[in-house]
Parts: sequence; C-alpha cells; structure tokens
Amino acid sequence: MKRHLAAVMMADVVAYSRLMEADELGTLTRVKALTEDLVGPAIAKHQGRIVKLLGDGLLAQFPSVADAIECGLSIQSDLNSVEGASEDEERIQLRIGVNLGDIIIDGSDIYGDGVNIAARLQTLADPGSICISGAAFDTVNGKLAEAFEDIGEQTVKNISRPIRVYRMAATRRPAARPSRQTPALSQPDKPSIAVLPFDNMSGDSEQDYLADGVVEALTAALSRIRSFFVIARNSAFVYKGKKVSIPEIGRELGVAYVLEGSVQRAGGRVRITVQLIETEAGAHIWAERYDGSTDDIFDLQDHIAEQVAGALQPSIRLAEIERIRRKPPQDMGAYDYTMRAFRHVWSLEKDDSKKALELILRALEIDPDYPLALALAAWCHAQSSVYTWVDDIETAKAEALSLAERAADLSSDDPLILTVLGTVHTFARNYGTARVMLERAVALDPNAAWAWSRLGWLAVYADRPAEATEHFEKALRLSPVDPMNFNNYAGLASAFQVAGDDSAAAEAFLRALNEKPNALWIHRNLAAAFLGAGRIDEARRSFEIMRQAFPSLTLARFKSAMVFSPRVLDRIGAQLAELGLPEK
Repeated sequence: MKRHLAAVMMADVVAYSRLMEADELGTLTRVKALTEDLVGPAIAKHQGRIVKLLGDGLLAQFPSVADAIECGLSIQSDLNSVEGASEDEERIQLRIGVNLGDIIIDGSDIYGDGVNIAARLQTLADPGSICISGAAFDTVNGKLAEAFEDIGEQTVKNISRPIRVYRMAATRRPAARPSRQTPALSQPDKPSIAVLPFDNMSGDSEQDYLADGVVEALTAALSRIRSFFVIARNSAFVYKGKKVSIPEIGRELGVAYVLEGSVQRAGGRVRITVQLIETEAGAHIWAERYDGSTDDIFDLQDHIAEQVAGALQPSIRLAEIERIRRKPPQDMGAYDYTMRAFRHVWSLEKDDSKKALELILRALEIDPDYPLALALAAWCHAQSSVYTWVDDIETAKAEALSLAERAADLSSDDPLILTVLGTVHTFARNYGTARVMLERAVALDPNAAWAWSRLGWLAVYADRPAEATEHFEKALRLSPVDPMNFNNYAGLASAFQVAGDDSAAAEAFLRALNEKPNALWIHRNLAAAFLGAGRIDEARRSFEIMRQAFPSLTLARFKSAMVFSPRVLDRIGAQLAELGLPEK
C-alpha cells in the first residue's frame, strides 16, 4: 500500500431514497445515464478518475485541487442545465465535497483522512453546490475565477479536529426552488437511534401488525430513556417496504444508529431477530435472536430494549429501563386488534379513523381495561370533533374526554395516554389541565414528537405564537419525515394567523396542503388567511373547496369545533362570513 497527497472529490445524489421510492427503475436509469454522459466525461476531461461508484454517489481522484474544483463546478453547471426544467420532486441534484489530503492507495481503491473529510464536506454542501476544505482552498486561492465563501470551522463526525470549510459562492449556486426534498440533518449530542420497521417473516401478510407492534413497543421503551434521542415511529415507518441504504436513512433522520429486525410467528411461538447498526458506514454493532411464546412477547420486547440501551450507553441504569414498562393487555386478542388499528389512527382521515375505532372497540370487548386501546379510541373521537366529521361535536368531545380519563386512571405514567388526555382537554378548552398533562408527557418521554406537537397547538390556542413555533419545530426534528408533519405545518401556519400575519399564514397552510392535499379541513383557515392577505381570487377558490368538502359547515359549527381564543375566532369567523359562510 502507498500513501501520497491527493485531491479527492465525493459526490452524492440528493434525496436518492425519495427518488427511488417514486420511480426505482426510472431513477436508476437516469442516474446511470448522467454518470456515463455527464459526470464521467467531466471527470476524464479534468484528468481525474472515478475510484468507485457508491450507489447514490461516487468517489473520484484528481492530480490537482484546481482540476477537482473545476470539474465539480462544471458538473453542477451542466447538471443544472439538464435537470433545471424537471419538476422539483423528480429533479436530480448533487452535493459535492473536495479535499486535499493524505490518502492510502490499495490497488484501484483509496482510503484515509483525505477521503473521509471529502465525504463530510459533501454532506455540508447545499443541493447543486460544492464545499471544499481549507487545505484545498489555500492551494487554489487567487487562481480560480470562481468565488468561495468562508463558512468557518465545522465539527464533523469521526474527525477529531474542526475543519475550515469554504462553499461555492451564492452567485454560482442554482437559484433556490421550492422543494420537498429532505435535507441532511445534524446529529444530536447524545446517542441517537431510529427503530426501523421489522420484516414479517411469517409468510402471512395479515401478521404484519405483530411486527409493527414490536417496533411500536421498542420505540416507546427507548424513547422514555432521557439520555437518548429517538426518532418517532411515524418517521421510521416511512421506510417500511422500501430499499433504502442505512447511511441514507442516517442522513435523512439525523441519527447515528438504527435498529432493524424481523418477527416470525408460527402458532403460539414467536421468533424476533434484531440487529443494531451504525449508520455512518453501515457497521453492525450486535445481533441477537429471541424465541418465546406469544404470551412472552412483552418480556421479549423489554429484554431487547435493555440490550439496545446497554449497547448504546453501557452506564445506563437498569432502573431507568424498569420504569418504562407499559401495562400489557390481559389478552393477546386485545393487543392484536389494537396493533391493527395503529396505522389507521394516525392518518387523520375520516374513513381511517372510523376503521381504527371499529378495531379498537373489538379490542375493548375482549379487555375493557386496556389503557392503550382506551386512549386511541379517545383520540378517534377527538379527531371527529375537531375536523367536524360528526353532526354532534359536543358529544364527540365528551366521549373523547371520558375515554381518555379512563385510560389515564389505569395507566397514569404512559406518555401517549397523557398526550391524548392533554389533547382532549385542549379541545374542551381546559387549557390548564391540558398543559399539566402534556408537560408531564414530555417530562416522561422527551422524544415524544406528538406530545411536543400538541403543546404547540395548545400554545396556538392560548395566543402564544412564538412558543408554539418552538414546539412545532421540536416535533419536526424528532420526526423529520413523518406523514403527519402536515399537521405541524398547519400548526405553524396557525401560529402566524394568531400573530395576525395572514400572508405568512397562507404560505404555511399551502405547505401543509402540499404535504397532504386531501386534508381539506385546512381550507377553513386557508380561505380566511388568503382574504386577510388580500389574495381575493385564491380566497374564493379555497372557500369553494371548503364548502364542497363541508357542505353543512356554518360559523356556529366552526366556532364549536375550533378552540382558538375568542379574539382569533371572531377575526377568522368574520373573514369566512365575508366569503359567504352562513351563521347557522
């Protein structure tokens, strides 16, 4: 093996997993064509060589830093010209990092700090841009026509010293375009993990719920360890059935570790296989297999949580694990029905909520005192009231409150149950009680994304928009690719509306609708925000969509369902009345 100084380029396709999910064959074909027709020739033209392709990127070596940077600039410019007309969700963009450093040559491959730093620089680059190290910049300073901006010393993972970083000047970067791409997220300063969906190995798709239930339990258990940062289950479940690399998941979720595995059920027996993986290089930390009966499944889940905790932070006290245990149902049948309901509960759609409630009621027929089932039933009734899915809004609120209080009586230290109780108290305008419940939930589980979101909504309704914004942003970081994040964006929009900024509110409500176009209840607020922002034609179109979706909606029903302060309700109500919403 030989060592020498070299210029190294690392390139990575932005949001590769999302592109693959949308069109796997098309994305592979386009990336291959761009590599062969654009990127490869540009590297050869600048006397470089492709060391290896990395699936969603490549590693290249150059004889000089100037060649590497000129090549990177050429690639970004040409790629922007080729892809600039594409729709944002289909557009292929690259991040590029260039470094000058010591490398080890092993046959045709290269290793060493020079490569590692280039890889870190790539993650710091904006889509369509380039970041270079201080060492590379010092070599070409004054020799290139292109300008680079000094963004200071950056601390990056697995590099002990800070690195001085320069990035392509704004004048050379492609113009910013609205996009739904998921940015790379920085990692927290404590052990961070996502529990990925487990594979169902039972040969029966009807058993998927059992694998999902194991993941739900493990996520809840790990989340309640205060010294961990745990991604919410809704974001992790986005990857179910998807072929996404572990490093890509780590970048998208901003975590250092993932837990993945499988569940196999045969009659009354169950086998759970798990493996803990470090996301940076995809290295396996440990793997284990657990066998038992279905009656043992809760003990198996607790044992797995203990082992994960010990692997991530060996000093963690077993007492902290002990206090996270949930009350299991008395009968597996109740658990089965509740786990089947889970995916329907969180969709925030009328038909799914109805289906979830049917399954939960079957669980409660078997075990009337199952706290989780009671809490989820309460949330279904609460949804039906606030989204005006039922004629009798007040009865739905009362039923939600009754069920939530029963659940809390049976399990007073479960964060999810406390969050449901806090939410239904919010809808009942019992703000003081709601705050106590929600703050207790996040004290018990600092990683409870939904609890932080509900604290955001509580702050909106209490006319505290700045506080609301902080809570919604916290929820978004804890669950960055959550299908429910449209609700957080609607919350941010509502905070703007409470603050009297209808222009900003309208844009944020539109973002929420882009995330979930069939969340038509958003038009109740969007139409009013458009009118307040002076966008009259858009206000009328939004109001018409709302009227078609909610033909029985009146100002009285709107004010009964919504729990904004009287001041805000009167202002939004006046705007809706101006657009033509009847009083009764």
